[in-house]
Amino acid sequence: MIIISCEEFLPSAPESSEVLNEPIEGLTSSQLAAHLQGDEQFGKIFGAEDGLGPIFINTSCENCHIADGKGHPFIQLTRFGKMNLDGTFDPMTEYGGPQLQQRSISGYPPEEIYSEATGISIFMPPAVTGLGLIEAVPDQLILSYADPNDLNGDGISGVPNYVDPPDYFQPKPGFHISNNGKYIGRFGRKAGVITILQQVAQAYLQDIGITSDFLTEDLYNYTMGSGTGDKVSDPELSASIVKSVEFYIRTLKPPPRRNQNDAEVIAGENIFKQINCSGCHISTLVSGPSEIEALNQKEFHPFTDMLMHDMGPELDDYYTEGSAKTNEWRTTPLWGLGIGESSQGGKSFFLHDGRAKTIEEAISFHGGEASNIRNSYYNLSQADKQKLLQFLESL
Repeated sequence: MIIISCEEFLPSAPESSEVLNEPIEGLTSSQLAAHLQGDEQFGKIFGAEDGLGPIFINTSCENCHIADGKGHPFIQLTRFGKMNLDGTFDPMTEYGGPQLQQRSISGYPPEEIYSEATGISIFMPPAVTGLGLIEAVPDQLILSYADPNDLNGDGISGVPNYVDPPDYFQPKPGFHISNNGKYIGRFGRKAGVITILQQVAQAYLQDIGITSDFLTEDLYNYTMGSGTGDKVSDPELSASIVKSVEFYIRTLKPPPRRNQNDAEVIAGENIFKQINCSGCHISTLVSGPSEIEALNQKEFHPFTDMLMHDMGPELDDYYTEGSAKTNEWRTTPLWGLGIGESSQGGKSFFLHDGRAKTIEEAISFHGGEASNIRNSYYNLSQADKQKLLQFLESL
């Protein structure tokens, strides 16, 4: 008989510095219990008997956001629309827009992109960790970073994306600032979503085809007409379940730093500041008041200004949301940049659609307002480039 330890066959448990799907520190026992309940709902797989579809993208939240991390390019969200002659953008809702549902339940046709769409954008699912802190940043702080006319002359002119709120949105006095009835979006690559609750409700409907007390009408293939689809009566989810998942996401910990005391990493951070990557990727934000103490007036380090920036023609997808232009993108938080491969099958994919396979390649796509900074990176010595990349990989 040969006895061999299982440890020789099984991989070791990941280090805590590599794990994303854990609660933020400082939750009370009741908050932790609520977090775990939301976690269970986040992992629920829906079938036709639950109201899946009739058209959809995936069957659970977790199937896109594996271990709460970034998705893989083979799990794609496709959004589309049409630019009108007067410069306004039509999300083509009457033709299945703004999001394509390329899968369907048995016996029902999946969607296809309408032929007249002029803007088509492909997105990888983002990581969902640390979003509670992002949501807790007051609008006034975001606006303090805006510089639409580039008054400081650094070539960067970030602007907020103002979007129409859903009917169920409840603005917080002194926190949310209205601009003619519109509010600052902060979630999504185009910052088209104001709150986590809105994101969760929309994801259930747009990604899984599950209605809720917040969005009560099922999706359908426009070629089939309304009233067609699954046999489950609407709404298919209660508000309490949607809010349970909202709480789970709000209370996920932010991505952990690694090697931050390493001399090369420290040197790389200084270079990051010297060439003004920090002009958009602001390292430190402070949350506002929150009923969750773990989110209440906390300093944290997401490396974003949460504003929209012109990223140049190479990243112009001719698709937009809210007040943003088609070549504008929200500054992606850099935290978690170095551990994306843990949820992407062992390989890293960068930018909104995964087109970049390395951090350096992602930098090469930074045009528009970031052109000067990209060129400053190219002009660095090879040694300084490596230090900067080591810093970015530590995030």
